[in-house]
Amino acid sequence: MESGGETRRVVVVGGGIAGSLLAKSLQFNAAVTLIDPKEYLEITWANLRNMVEPSFAERSVINHTDYLTNGRIVTSAATNITDTHVWTADGHRIAYDYLVIATGHRDVVPNTKTDRLNQYKAENQKIQSANSILIVGGGPTGVELAGEIVTDFPDKKVTLVHKGPRLLEFIGTKASNKTLRWLKSRKVEVKLEQAVDLNSSTLDGSHVYKTSSGESIKSDCHFLCAGKPLASAWLNDTILKTHLDGNGRLMVDEHLRVNGRANIFAIGDITDIPELKQGFLAQKHAIVVAKNLKVLMSGGVQESKLSKYEPGSAIALVSLGRKDAIAQFPFATISGCLPGLLKSRDLFVGKTRKNMGLQA
Repeated sequence: MESGGETRRVVVVGGGIAGSLLAKSLQFNAAVTLIDPKEYLEITWANLRNMVEPSFAERSVINHTDYLTNGRIVTSAATNITDTHVWTADGHRIAYDYLVIATGHRDVVPNTKTDRLNQYKAENQKIQSANSILIVGGGPTGVELAGEIVTDFPDKKVTLVHKGPRLLEFIGTKASNKTLRWLKSRKVEVKLEQAVDLNSSTLDGSHVYKTSSGESIKSDCHFLCAGKPLASAWLNDTILKTHLDGNGRLMVDEHLRVNGRANIFAIGDITDIPELKQGFLAQKHAIVVAKNLKVLMSGGVQESKLSKYEPGSAIALVSLGRKDAIAQFPFATISGCLPGLLKSRDLFVGKTRKNMGLQA
């Protein structure tokens, strides 16, 4: 967009759900540069379906070039920020008028879509060839993976171990209890308030894992479904180091600007907004910041014209296989095939692709 006759430069750091949608939304309004260590956007809530059905990943792993047709893509990690430039690990020095940080959580994944699809095929082979599977972690990732495996491979013996007193601790007890009943009805063995020594299996070559309570679990393979760290450590050496809270999140105002910075925004999981860190909320962040940048780039400086972000309410949707789900809304918790219709069949992949301007 022109302001005083020149095109404004917008740099987006992070090509996840939030950063990619923002870059796509602004590509015809500004000179957009997207910085991301990988060449693709991943619809992360489809990851577990990809493990039991690798062909599903063809639609949920999307090359940045597919939707960012009028922007620049730098495939590298950002390493430093000054008041005027972003530096990357491969030596790029990229000038900006507006900067958006959207680095989310740190995940070690391959750089290319082809390698990521091959990784899902390998995970699928691991599941297919195992008779017994151990899942460590009873958050949404562990629960959804257990649900996917017992739905597609009902004869496999699945054990889920969780260190907390209940599954899905981020939502209410009613939803936790319904999830536990669903898993047990599919013969998943759930062990709560226990940890697993994943190295214990390899001592004598047998696949027997020891738990903190002294139990032994025989399993052909395991999946660790623990929470991922925030991708914000790199900011400690930048001009934004004083804008991080004690948890490593960027402190933002109601317009999603980094506090005290007129031209730097943050969106997605890296923000300190008090809400569940979820993909559909990250998309809302991107929409708000896209509107605000369009206002600022057109010369609007009045605060009253900027959109405000209202933190999301406690809505959670955890899929259980292909037909069922647990849904928690502010005033009710429901389970079964009705919430399953909302999420489980397509996992919102078609809707997300449409948002990115792609065929569902």
